[in-house]
Order: sequence, then structure tokens, then C-alpha cells
Amino acid sequence: MIRLAVLVPLMLAVSACGSTTKEAAETTIAVVDSEETSESLAPAEEAEVSEQADEPATSEESTPSVPTAIISLSPTATEMLYAVGAGDQVLAVDDFSNFPAETADKMPGVSGYDPNVEAIIGLGPDLIVTDGTNPDLLDALDRAGIPHWEGPAAVGIEDTFAQILELGAATGHSDEAEALVAELTADLDALLERIESLPALDTPLTYYHELDNTYYSVTSETFIGSTYSLLGLRNIADLAEDQSYGYPQLSAEFILDKDPDIIFLACTLYCGETPESVAARPGWDVLSAVAAGHVVPLNDDIASRWGPRTVEHMAAVVDAVEAVFAANETE
Repeated sequence: MIRLAVLVPLMLAVSACGSTTKEAAETTIAVVDSEETSESLAPAEEAEVSEQADEPATSEESTPSVPTAIISLSPTATEMLYAVGAGDQVLAVDDFSNFPAETADKMPGVSGYDPNVEAIIGLGPDLIVTDGTNPDLLDALDRAGIPHWEGPAAVGIEDTFAQILELGAATGHSDEAEALVAELTADLDALLERIESLPALDTPLTYYHELDNTYYSVTSETFIGSTYSLLGLRNIADLAEDQSYGYPQLSAEFILDKDPDIIFLACTLYCGETPESVAARPGWDVLSAVAAGHVVPLNDDIASRWGPRTVEHMAAVVDAVEAVFAANETE
């Protein structure tokens, strides 16, 4: 079968040129076999059928169907589905999909990490949404004849916007998806304008993004890191000798030596980290970010997903950058 991941981009190419999804859909033409018609219909009926055959079909069968029983196995994709207005079409979500709040009513115990294919198929879905990292699952869905859409981890913010548009087209919400992307783009432009309005620095502000309290971080090669780079910040994790495919484990000594201007905590919900707990770490009270009060707690999920709330995360970063400039002005 042909996967939706192949079909949807073709629809988006038309949408990007200013056409709607309905305009992109091919019109179904009724075709009548001439030999069969001549034997079974009277001349007048033949003429009527011939005229009808030249006209576009207007029945419901010519309208592309949209899924009404979607299972999402990706927390990021779940957020996108609800953001484009497809929430009522969602049948079930995986156990990591926790936003928006109403997804709690659609958790039948399906694991996104180790999905049970039989259990998923037994729910009767007409579209499965995944991040594409489980080829065995995709093969099983192909064998079962269940359409699926894959949204791999984004590399940059433009990938987020592209996936929102794809899911909008796949679920019959192209207009809503386009409106959402336009809104997010405008919000992002406003954030970039705020950054550009700040005084120029000889060297960019540095930061440390903490994934957990064992000092795992991200480099600028990751999606999370790319959002900071877009805002003009310099990542101390890029200086680590072992970058571990974009997610290095730093040491306390390394962080203390690099002395970042801002520390972003991305494990406040699951690890319970706070600016106070960071200041209580041995030797960390002398860090510039700690001493100046520039340790910024983030929402773990918002900071770790590439969904529609990414711009919300970037707004928190811009707020932190402006706070550094404001503090420097008062000194």
C-alpha cells in the first residue's frame, strides 16, 4: 500500500502554490463501457449516460474521505492534531501524550515506546500517527491495511510547520493548519524582532540546557539546540569533546568552567529541579547564571517536543535573554 507519508507532501506542494486541498483533489469521472451500454440501454438512455459521463461526479464517493478514528503514538503529533482541530477524530493516544488535558480520556493503555500491534488494530483505527522510528510497527500496519503517517523528529522550526500542514491535510483540516502556521510564524517573527532590538554584544550570551540532573544536555545540532541558535545564543555543550549524537552528558566541572550566562532547566516536572536546587549544588553558587538569578525553569514537555508549543518555549528564552540585558543595565 502507499503510505500517507508519501501522499501528503504531494498535496502540500499544491497548497504551497495557493491552492486548497479540494482544488488539489482529482475529479472523479464516471466512465461507461460503450459495448455494455449499447446492449443494455435504449438510445435515449445511451445519450443521457453519455452526457453524464462527460460531467464531473458530484457524489460523496468523489470526495476524499478523512479519518475519523485516529490513534496517535507520538506526543508531538497528538499536540498537532488537536491544534489543527482534529481532536474529535482522535480515537486513542499513547501513554506519553498528555497535552491537551482532554487526551487523558483517550488513553487505553497503548504504549508509544513498545506498542502492542494487535491491541492497536483491535481498536479499529483508520489512521495511525507515529514518529516513524518503529519499522516493525509500520510493516505490521501495512500488512493489516491500516494507513499511517510518520512525523520524524524535527531538525529545525520549519520542519514543525511542515508537519502541522501535513497533518492538517491528512485529517481534512488544511485551512486550520495553514492558519495555525501563519499565526506561529507571526509570533516567531515578533520574537526575532525583540532579539534584534537588543544592544549588540561583542560575544553572544552563552547557555546550558539541562535535560536532567545528571547533566545530560543538547548540542546545537538537535532541534532543541537549533531554537536557541535561531535566537542568537551560544551553546556550551557544543564545546564538549564527546557530543554523543547531540545529547552529551556534561560534568559539573565542565559546566563550572564554561560558566554560562543562562541556565535552562528542562526537568522541572519529572526531576523536580528548581533554581534553588541548582544553587544548592556544591560550587554552583558562584556561577554567573546562579548568582545573577538567570536560572530559568521550563516546562519539560514544551521544551522537549517540536510541536506547536515550540514558539511558546522560544518566548520563554527571549524573556530570559531580555532579563540578562535588563540586569546588566542596572549594574
